[in-house]
Amino acid sequence: MSKTVSIRLEDETLVDLDKLAKITERSKAWLMGKAVEQYIENESWQIKAIEKTLKKVKSGEAKFASHESVSQWLESWGTPNEGKPPQCK
Repeated sequence: MSKTVSIRLEDETLVDLDKLAKITERSKAWLMGKAVEQYIENESWQIKAIEKTLKKVKSGEAKFASHESVSQWLESWGTPNEGKPPQCK
């Protein structure tokens, strides 16, 4: 079962939505529905990953690399002396 909802969009977003609907030969409602579904799927994946990680942290199972070692590694990217990724402990 589906229900109708309303949303407020910026004028530019609505213009882009109109263009996309015409190009894809889909209704604006269909496109918005798919966009919301994809957003929820993506956000749900991220939230589950965060919850899983927090559970590991709270149980003491999580391993970390120090901020300093990660920063040094990132700063080495693209240089002749690019470092290896830091080890988590």
